[in-house]
Amino acid sequence: MASISKDPSGNRTIQYIGADGKRRSIRLGKVSAKTADSWKLRIEYLANAVASRLPLDPETATWLRDIGEVLAAKLAKVGLIPPRSSRKLGEFLEAYLEGRKHDSKPATVVTIHRVVDDLCKALGRDTDLRSIGPEQAEGFKAFYQGKQLAAATIHRRLKSARMFFDRARKLKLISENPFAEVQAKNANPPDRQHFISIADTEKLIAVSNPTWRTIIALARYGGLRCPSEVLMLRWDHVDFATNRMTVSSPKTEHHEGRAYRVVPIFGVLRQCLEDAYELAEPGEVYVVGGKQGDVYRSSAQGQGGWVGTNLRTTFEKIVRRAGLIQWPRLFQNLRSSRETELVQNHPIHVVAAWLGNTPKIAIGHYLQTLEADFDKAVRESGAESGAVSVQNAVQTASDRVGPETTNATGSLEIKASRRVMSDSVAYCTTEQLAKVGLEPTNREVLDFESSAYAIPPLGLVPTDYRRFHPGAREAR
Repeated sequence: MASISKDPSGNRTIQYIGADGKRRSIRLGKVSAKTADSWKLRIEYLANAVASRLPLDPETATWLRDIGEVLAAKLAKVGLIPPRSSRKLGEFLEAYLEGRKHDSKPATVVTIHRVVDDLCKALGRDTDLRSIGPEQAEGFKAFYQGKQLAAATIHRRLKSARMFFDRARKLKLISENPFAEVQAKNANPPDRQHFISIADTEKLIAVSNPTWRTIIALARYGGLRCPSEVLMLRWDHVDFATNRMTVSSPKTEHHEGRAYRVVPIFGVLRQCLEDAYELAEPGEVYVVGGKQGDVYRSSAQGQGGWVGTNLRTTFEKIVRRAGLIQWPRLFQNLRSSRETELVQNHPIHVVAAWLGNTPKIAIGHYLQTLEADFDKAVRESGAESGAVSVQNAVQTASDRVGPETTNATGSLEIKASRRVMSDSVAYCTTEQLAKVGLEPTNREVLDFESSAYAIPPLGLVPTDYRRFHPGAREAR
């Protein structure tokens, strides 16, 4: 039987008799009596299992699996459980990286490898996994901040580190993920945003060869990811008859299970695609074809994946040749500019489906606030102010003392849509109405309300209007 003792400082200790007949102690520290009683019962089960050499009951085995590293070390010290297996940081990360090579794309492996090297450099390759806690994880975040990386980059790399240690937790190498609460802002800072206008895009196309004209048009006018989606677009996926193209999406295939999406052939893009089709060699498979396109695709077969295509160097030369100042994130801002344009005329969920992201990602990383948005707001606010002024002026003009007279012909005769009911009508007179009620009893008035000249009830559309606007019936 085990017993619990408590010292003057409130620390509790569990004592039990081992299989060799010796008394052993397990110090729990300052814990509640209820917790100490629960642990006392489990320690008795463990001691009996060790003495009888029988397997643990399922409930005790589950409890033992979920305890922390500190208590597990204390139980191992007195011989109740074997020491938990320990692994070094570098050994674990290298094994993890090797396993990911079989189910990840080359670019993903490159990213994982980068974070693995940084963890080993910042925390030490021979560091015990169990010794890494939240403090060391925060230190790794500070390591990246010291390198002055962008906030979004730090966010992605911390996400990878969190993924590594979550794998270690599932393998029972650690009890908790030290990176679970370590976060960094995942945002698109304003200084990294840049809107490429249609005019600037045309300047870029004007100084490019046919291959690069197509690349720029697909990235800027089609909103395709460059280089992966741009270079993999095939002619048999472009349907000029329906103005649609099917875009293979390697990124969403891996993360969201969507291997492709359907994108409209926007009017501004169609002419560029037709020009490329006219220049394509017979039997050409890819929209970005020719020798240059083949070289780019073959370079993506290397260890770095699409990173190896190195389109950036050539595009920087095109930007300078067009007389433009290089902007940050050369290709991503082409795509961002297109999505910003499209949401002006289409719902955001539709645009996100076309461009292969989500509304949340679009708002956080793609959509930009333009000068035209401010101009539009100013114009609208000016119109509202004018409407208020007109309304106030009308109210002031009509707020006069005494009776007024209106000209029935001028106010009621509107393009023969209403008949003249009377001559001049005076209102606000001093004569009292007869006490006969307010409902009209004159037969002539009732006939007017049912006549063809009467104004139709609100919400009904005249027959002639439906004849000239066939969609009006469906719109209602």
